[in-house]
Amino acid sequence: MTHPMIVRLALCSALCLSAPALAQKFEQPARTPQMGWNSWNTFGCKVDEAMIRQMADAMVASGMKDAGYEYINIDDCWHGQRDASGFIQPDPRTFPSGMKALADYVHARGLKLGIYSDAGDTTCAGRPGSRGHEYQDAITYARWGIDYVKYDWCDTKGLNPPAAYATMRDAIHAAGRPMLFSICEWGDNQPWDWAPEIGHSWRTTGDIYPCWGCEHSHGSWSSLGVLPILDKQARLRKYAGPGHWNDMDMMEVGNGMSEEEDRSHFSLWAMLASPLIAGNDLRGMSDATRRILTHRDMIAINQDRLGIQAMKWLDEGDIEVYIKPLDQGEYAVLFLNRDDAPRDYTLDWAFHEMKDDISGRAIDFRAQRFDWHDVWNGGTGSTAAAFAATIPAHGVVVLRLSPQ
Repeated sequence: MTHPMIVRLALCSALCLSAPALAQKFEQPARTPQMGWNSWNTFGCKVDEAMIRQMADAMVASGMKDAGYEYINIDDCWHGQRDASGFIQPDPRTFPSGMKALADYVHARGLKLGIYSDAGDTTCAGRPGSRGHEYQDAITYARWGIDYVKYDWCDTKGLNPPAAYATMRDAIHAAGRPMLFSICEWGDNQPWDWAPEIGHSWRTTGDIYPCWGCEHSHGSWSSLGVLPILDKQARLRKYAGPGHWNDMDMMEVGNGMSEEEDRSHFSLWAMLASPLIAGNDLRGMSDATRRILTHRDMIAINQDRLGIQAMKWLDEGDIEVYIKPLDQGEYAVLFLNRDDAPRDYTLDWAFHEMKDDISGRAIDFRAQRFDWHDVWNGGTGSTAAAFAATIPAHGVVVLRLSPQ
């Protein structure tokens, strides 16, 4: 009988030899920010194959698939044990049919299946991590038909982040199946400096929490609300672009904030070119939640092919104005009210020139005029006149500008 260690060494040797001298990530995924759903925000460790199948069905029935969402991502706790040769197995109690059958079910609905692992010995929930098994895990995922790998950073003492993530990137490339590689390192080691060549997106902060401006302490670390995550994006926009995105974490739309806050949350993630990964229960979401998540004009701003992240253009205290260059000379402009009360705001375009060194664009509104369309409310107008609006508490107004 062949010793299991020999099997593992032979597998690793074959895969390592098949990889090019300078391995690369697959370039096909995430040419625009990825869109999908993830289990963690709502379900945590309570994941099973029946629920995942139901989420795939709900993504189709709700109109989310037609709106552009494509990934059904299983987060932590799907893992069983490794077999005698070191290959990871799904938990037989919660995924008795196996991951290949689940991937086939998801693919049959025109969707893609994502999975979760960790660069350390164990995942954040204590399941088997991929440390020392990267090439085995990557070829296992490829055989199952996995399309997306979220890779966490728990239990990683002694590891170098760029090297650890590059090892899994190389393993995925050697396995031969294009998979989107989502780096979940929480921004602790400035992943924007090294991750663009390794992954398709990288987390810029710790975990999200369904609140507007709060910080939810867990002792040695904190979950963050919408505004604290937004504020940590300053100076990061130059790192984003097609195939490499600043990830502001999975969305909490439909998970307990007000409808106004959900609308603002979704709009900000869209403007800043973050991946749009829903984190609610798709099976029973309200009409309001569904309308926000499937809002095609807002999604079109996020999915604009130029892939330029919005910048904060004007900061007037509780009112902030963000602008995002779009294809065909268009722009999206978002007015954010951070205050707890509605605020009246007027913008005289002619007094505010816009210069953006990232896109190389500039606007002198005295010389160039735009027609605008209110993305959420439907009004129209022109930058020839001042724009005035009452912005709800914790709310936004979003305009799409088209050159006249």
